[in-house]
Amino acid sequence: MTATIPNLSTQYDPKTTETKWQKYWEENEIFKANPNHSGEPFCVVIPPPNVTGSLHMGHAFEEALIDTIVRYQRMKGRNTLWLPGTDHASIAVQTVLERQLKETGKTRFDIGRDAFLERAWQWKEQSGGTIVNQLRRLGVSVDWTRERFTMDEGLSHAVRTAFVQLYENGLIYRGNYLVNWCPASQSAVSDLEVDSKEVDGNLWHFRYPLTDGSGFIEVATTRPETMLGDTAVAVNPNDDRYKHLIGKTLTLPIMGREIPIIADELVDPSFGTGCVKVTPAHDPNDFEMGKRHNLPFINIMNKDGTLNENAGEFVGQDRFDARKNVVKRLETDGVLVKVENYRHTIPYSERGKVPVEPLLSTQWFVKIAPLSQKALTCLDDANSPRFVPERWTKVYRDWLVKLKDWCISRQLWWGHQIPAWYVKSETNGEITDNTPFIVAYSETEAIHKAKQQYGENIQLEQDPDVLDTWFSSGLWPFSTMGWPENTKDLETYYPTTTLVTGFDIIFFWVARMTMMAGYFTNQMPFKDVYIHGLVRDENGKKMSKTANNGVDPLVLIDQYGTDALRYTLIREIVGAGQDVSLQLNRLLYRIKNDPSEITKLTKKEKEELIKPLLPISDSIPLLGRIKNKPSEWEKLSDAEQEELIKIFSENLTLSESVEASRNFANKLWNASRFVMMNLDGNTPQELGYPNVDDLELCDRWILSRFSQVVQQTQQYLDVYGLGEAAKGLYEFIWNDFCDWYIELVKTRLWQKETTSRVVAQQTLAYVLEGILKLLHPFMPHITEEIWHTLTQKTDAVLALQAYPSIDVEKIDLNLEKTFDLLFGTIRTLRNLRAEAEIKPGVSVNVILQTESELEREILNAGKSYINDIVKVESLTITPQLQEEIKQAIAGVIGTVQALIPLSGIVDISVLRTKLEKNLSKLEGEIKGISDRLNNPNFVGKAPEEVVQKTREALAEAQKQAEILRERLKRLE
Repeated sequence: MTATIPNLSTQYDPKTTETKWQKYWEENEIFKANPNHSGEPFCVVIPPPNVTGSLHMGHAFEEALIDTIVRYQRMKGRNTLWLPGTDHASIAVQTVLERQLKETGKTRFDIGRDAFLERAWQWKEQSGGTIVNQLRRLGVSVDWTRERFTMDEGLSHAVRTAFVQLYENGLIYRGNYLVNWCPASQSAVSDLEVDSKEVDGNLWHFRYPLTDGSGFIEVATTRPETMLGDTAVAVNPNDDRYKHLIGKTLTLPIMGREIPIIADELVDPSFGTGCVKVTPAHDPNDFEMGKRHNLPFINIMNKDGTLNENAGEFVGQDRFDARKNVVKRLETDGVLVKVENYRHTIPYSERGKVPVEPLLSTQWFVKIAPLSQKALTCLDDANSPRFVPERWTKVYRDWLVKLKDWCISRQLWWGHQIPAWYVKSETNGEITDNTPFIVAYSETEAIHKAKQQYGENIQLEQDPDVLDTWFSSGLWPFSTMGWPENTKDLETYYPTTTLVTGFDIIFFWVARMTMMAGYFTNQMPFKDVYIHGLVRDENGKKMSKTANNGVDPLVLIDQYGTDALRYTLIREIVGAGQDVSLQLNRLLYRIKNDPSEITKLTKKEKEELIKPLLPISDSIPLLGRIKNKPSEWEKLSDAEQEELIKIFSENLTLSESVEASRNFANKLWNASRFVMMNLDGNTPQELGYPNVDDLELCDRWILSRFSQVVQQTQQYLDVYGLGEAAKGLYEFIWNDFCDWYIELVKTRLWQKETTSRVVAQQTLAYVLEGILKLLHPFMPHITEEIWHTLTQKTDAVLALQAYPSIDVEKIDLNLEKTFDLLFGTIRTLRNLRAEAEIKPGVSVNVILQTESELEREILNAGKSYINDIVKVESLTITPQLQEEIKQAIAGVIGTVQALIPLSGIVDISVLRTKLEKNLSKLEGEIKGISDRLNNPNFVGKAPEEVVQKTREALAEAQKQAEILRERLKRLE
């Protein structure tokens, strides 16, 4: 026995506890991986958040999922590595920096590349540090000593190696092709960086006259400005309306250029007039037609979205201004036929937030087919990687099949500069589409190669473009392990075990990684891909910046603690891959997130915010002052506004679901505190496991329930059933352990130096420590704190303890059924006492009647539990009632009838009046519901589910009324 009894503080403070353990874990490198350790490797690489970002609810959800999985596997004895890092986010960072420069009246070209990159690295240190520190607040068990950044030296080396190898093997090429162009960022973007949006637009019809003067052809388009670059009009070869015109020429309005009428099966005869203008330099379909028919490619657009010299009189005009002016000119020239309203889909740049332009541009591309084929082969032959839920396998496969060559060059400065050097001396010091280039690992190597091919007098310039961010992200699972070097980490932890990510980046990232890994490592980069859902708001809508319904998780963490938020997000999952809902008082969140918002509330919002507090407003002067005078809000000082926000925070619920998890944490804390106060300062190890022969009925029951929950939790976690595992633990800890077992053993703990007391202590300590281990992956901070106090260990952490092992021999389902009956009986008797308003200190006589011999045996075995908890003076268990019991209150548990005689305990007349009043109310409800169901209009017109719920409500009301009549009868 120790000299002092260690105990927890009277109240759980998540902020203090969580800060303490986050610091301890990191400073002591608790989660540092060691490839030389024993155990089967288990590795996860973090989906790297952008350095421009800040923690949002999607991050919190994803990291909570990953951390639960990783902590579980670590406690299962796996040699675990969770590798953290961030992504350089080329377009996002560049957009931020160029916006900052614009505010000073400058562009990146004014300050030069070196100065711009210096600013970018400063931004990275500031913003990247923010997101990393926010991740730390989530308590993630990553190995911070291995933190990576997609532009650190090691990963940059991997990127250069990958590019050179792909190029030398003929899988990277440079060419003039049509790409998605973002005028806002003035860069090419991939198909995956384009969002399709439905918009209300127009369909313009105008006439192209035949050159021979014999008539005209009518065409329709949603982008009339592009007609300036038309080089043909196409019809379907099988369209009888136009067969006779194929091969003739037209005169292009405004431009006066002679263009041919061509036949192409791509043309849909049912669209518009069946004639389509062909602009090969500004439309993907027209691009393909242009190649098939050897048409000229005329680019009319500059990279900033203005029109160039090929647009004639419209040169220099913005594309949308030019659209209006072209239509006006066509109308003036008499060739505009009509304008129709037309709802259609247009592509928007995800980052630039503007419509993209298909633009003819010289870019670098990766040949996708050889890479995607390898990934497809692994999927089809070995189901690798395995998707959870399985339904995403088809989505992933379909995407691999449809992939086109990947444009990997971006006209940006922040990112991995393309390792290609142009030999400008071969094209008069200029870089053109025909300038030869050298692909090399370094400038030194490029110079050496160039001199060998072009002589000593050469002039080189590195390609100014950078690689698409997803190029480096595609290498992430193995570049972070040291590839292309054959490191110990790569040998031990690759391929990684599990990727946890959202379905929205299966195409952006997952497919990129599988294709790159298949090519460079000849295997898939991870065994499992666990696809999670979205976090939705209190109205079921997807959280997003554009919808203005996002939530900063740090606000909820400050209010309730990290563990509570993590547990809420996981417990809300109803199946692998399903969305989760987060309840939130939006008004309270708004003013807590930004206190200045309190001055911007509308009158209605103020009334809504203060309404729940009206009952206590008279006791709080500040509330009393403003409750009926909204104008008083405007007169509040800054200090009073802060006080008001504090009042709201303390008296209103910010999130019901997260508060429920905080209450769960408090329940565990208080139960643990009670247990430790009754262990006489002994640890579970000092107490030891109880002798099996000394176990009492409730001890065997809780050990059976504990063994079963260990089995169920592991079964769920092994198949990514995190939500189901969290719910099971909640039910066991709150109900079985806290509400029942602790109550059942209290009288034994009050005994002195008895075997029964020691066994109760041993069982409590054993199960509590097991609970802490089971719950640790979900709520790591509170469990670590309680475990240290319980075990009094100073040289170990719970995070590295073994997860409880499954012991099926302790599971006794028959015993559990026994306790189901006992608990049902106790619950019913408690409810009867409450309904009869029997005072807590008053002992009662109880009669339990059942014809079942087995049930009587169970009730007799649990007599002491019934007596202790219900406060029973005399308990009779009988197969038959000898006589009808009058003036008693009765209830039923299955086939057991429970009665409490009331004579001499309560005022029967008062109780009868109360029951009669309740019955009268119920009968009124029954009449109302019956009238509704007897109304043909309701039954015939209301939705079936509404009618069914109404029938169920009637049946329930009738049942309750019958119970009340029976109770009134017994009071006669």
